[in-house]
Amino acid sequence: MPALQVLCSLVGWFCLYRWFCRTFAQRGPEWNCRLVTLTHGVFIVLLTAYVLFIDGPWPFTHAGTENTELQIASMAVCLGYFLFDLCWCVRHHTEGPVMMAHHAGSIAGILLALLMGVSGCETCAVIFGSEITNPLLQSRWFLRRLGLYDGPLGDAVDLLFISLFATVRVGVGGILFYRELASPRTTLVMKLGGVAMYGLAWVFMVDIARFGFKKSRAKYKKWRENNKLKDGIKKSD
Repeated sequence: MPALQVLCSLVGWFCLYRWFCRTFAQRGPEWNCRLVTLTHGVFIVLLTAYVLFIDGPWPFTHAGTENTELQIASMAVCLGYFLFDLCWCVRHHTEGPVMMAHHAGSIAGILLALLMGVSGCETCAVIFGSEITNPLLQSRWFLRRLGLYDGPLGDAVDLLFISLFATVRVGVGGILFYRELASPRTTLVMKLGGVAMYGLAWVFMVDIARFGFKKSRAKYKKWRENNKLKDGIKKSD
């Protein structure tokens, strides 16, 4: 049953991509693929939020427990998307080794949880934490392509993205990582997978921190130059 769900998910995301390609024929393949990514990000965040906060069980206390039907469905939807996106990235050569490693790790982790029938609650939690910033990342890309990034809207998207990544994926993710390692129910292979995924999160965090520092410094430099220019105009008057 999970195999059929994953196959249906893969076909569904591919069909959505083809529909976007026909609807936005004037745009390139990356535009349409990112529309699929944005759609998946919003949908999977809402679905896993329901799994975590309403359907249960709570991943911080029930790591390593048997998968529920809704957890299986959520992981199947996500796995189908990651398989589609990995194939697209390989076909179009758009991503670097770090992102490809993230895709491969995500696929392996979800696949293991489905095959073993356990650890679905913490896997869904990882999916939620990983994908909650994805819509913002895609919005940033679309803003740049539409020429709307350099302004308050772009700054707000970047600030919210960095804040969510640091608090949810690194901060809350660190607590979940500790609970998973401490849980006697969690298998060794899932604990090792947690080490790999949390390590990748820190790799991304370092890159994001560098980006935030460079952008803040550039903004400050521009602000000082504008103030100097205004002062020069006042003195000349």
